[in-house]
Amino acid sequence: MLITIDNFSGFCWGVVRTVQIAERSLIENKGNVFVLGNIIHNPMEIARLEAKGLRTITHDEIDKLPTGGKVLIRAHGEPPETYRRAFAANVEIIDATCPVVTKLQERVRKFYEAGFQVVIFGKKDHAEMLGLRGVCEDNCIVIKNTDEALTTVNFALPTVLFSQTTMDKAGYASLRGFFEQRIKELVIEVRTENNESFFAKDTICGQVSGREAHLARFASENDIMIFVAGKASSNGKVLYEVCKAANPRTYFIEKIDELQEEWFGGADTVGISGATSTPHWYMGQVKEFIEHDILANMTIHQ
Repeated sequence: MLITIDNFSGFCWGVVRTVQIAERSLIENKGNVFVLGNIIHNPMEIARLEAKGLRTITHDEIDKLPTGGKVLIRAHGEPPETYRRAFAANVEIIDATCPVVTKLQERVRKFYEAGFQVVIFGKKDHAEMLGLRGVCEDNCIVIKNTDEALTTVNFALPTVLFSQTTMDKAGYASLRGFFEQRIKELVIEVRTENNESFFAKDTICGQVSGREAHLARFASENDIMIFVAGKASSNGKVLYEVCKAANPRTYFIEKIDELQEEWFGGADTVGISGATSTPHWYMGQVKEFIEHDILANMTIHQ
């Protein structure tokens, strides 16, 4: 049985940057570093970083940190209130927000200040969305489909449509077409007092959407696909559905012990891929387990 790990899988550059900042900060601060919420949506990588000293806290614990404790802002970003709270508690921030998310926050804020009805394609309680809602004082409409748009959006108002960076491109395109048919002033150029012009555009991360075509090909080229991701990963769910559509024998796992021997019957090729928050080292362990445990058991049973 040929088992191949997708060469295009693994951390996106935003997650790589965040993990590197965390590792460097732990060394520089002798482990006195705390992260607000799970640093990424992958329990295996979280456990690895916790073994190095990274500790996960909630927002309510910001002002209870030990002297010298520093708070790491994860790639998803945070609303302005988090920074104000840390400043009031005299806690130093280590900002590892993904630059793609930072840019999106800036665009949302500018359009909100320009008086637009801000609509965001996304999941209201997703970590990234909390930051986006915060930069416009929660004066935005978060929707997942056209049905929700019909009951929440005022089609008579000048409107800007954004997307959470980890949503699917097809869903965003569908919403955009739906809005273009109903709103006259949709995503138009805005000029600030300084005569700066800016546009809203597709804000889905290219590291997510750019993998879809390749992933579909990779899945179709293998008899079985094992998709590895944290269950809370938004882009993991999107990319898994891409795999599943291309290859019905696609299985989602978060941990190695979820693998089942019966999945592999009659297969000659197995592909392994994952979300932008799935580390390559863990996909390597998945491959080793299939090779040395599952295939060994299958040989014994034959």
